[in-house]
Amino acid sequence: MATESGLQVKQEDLAAGVLAGNRRALARAITLVESRNPAHQPAADALLSSLLPASGRAIRLGITGTPGVGKSSFIERFGMFLLDQGLRVAVLAIDPSSSLSGGSILGDKTRMETLSRDIRAFIRPSPSAGSLGGVARRTREAMVLVEAAGFDVVLVETVGVGQSETTVAEMVDMFLLLLAPGGGDDLQGIKRGIMELADLVIVNKADGDLLKAARLAQSDYRAALHLMRPRHPEWRARVELVSSLRGEGIAETWAAISEFRAALEATGALAAQRQKQARGWLNRELQDGLWDWLRADAAVARALPELETAVGAGAITPAAAARRLLAERFGRSL
Repeated sequence: MATESGLQVKQEDLAAGVLAGNRRALARAITLVESRNPAHQPAADALLSSLLPASGRAIRLGITGTPGVGKSSFIERFGMFLLDQGLRVAVLAIDPSSSLSGGSILGDKTRMETLSRDIRAFIRPSPSAGSLGGVARRTREAMVLVEAAGFDVVLVETVGVGQSETTVAEMVDMFLLLLAPGGGDDLQGIKRGIMELADLVIVNKADGDLLKAARLAQSDYRAALHLMRPRHPEWRARVELVSSLRGEGIAETWAAISEFRAALEATGALAAQRQKQARGWLNRELQDGLWDWLRADAAVARALPELETAVGAGAITPAAAARRLLAERFGRSL
């Protein structure tokens, strides 16, 4: 039995509900896998294992960009376009976390009112809980669940804090970078590493008085991308102009995404990328799991405060302190 929100639900019934596309069951399933209660972990693992074979058919898109670039506006317009194409859309919107409560601050559902009301779409805001790159720790599991529920397109919207966007790129098929009109001097402020991760650059707000600036920015970004090594031999990153306000450039964006997917599927590169991501997921889980285990260990709990004090005082380097603690706990030099 899995207990969430005061309700007891059999894992088999929850899995059946997700497979049937039941939105309430899907919400409960995501809450279960996001739970930090160790007692919920066996049920969450069993649920994910049973649904894993039904996942993997959706196109997974990561969307990032600085705050104010219009990510939520773009996602809503793009999502409504996809619904009109007969597709079902899931949005995993990662909000910044409150340092006090740990909960989401922005609440993306309030910024995607039209999309959130459509029964063919599913929006799940989750707190980043301090994760680098603005990605909730269980975003990957949530992706498995929404895919098993039959959603065709999964959009992962990040906080856009400029930290470790590789985390996003390592869990999606295609990485979209939203930028505001400007170009020129603004180009110098765009981190090269983020540009190199992008499979598609979208210059948003390309309308009205900003249209000319958007076209100049498109030219600048194309020139910059031309100097960078493509992430995939099958695909060179493009720059699209989009007006989320008017819905212009949305169809072209979807056409580019479809072309990207077809190109990588034709060579087997997409399947290979997902296999590599799954192995990376395993390594990340091992790291996180070992750290959780270490923090719960009584011997570590006794030794760690003293080492933290020594590191803070400059008496020992963090690396040496970590090695000492691990060596003492495992009884051998590491």
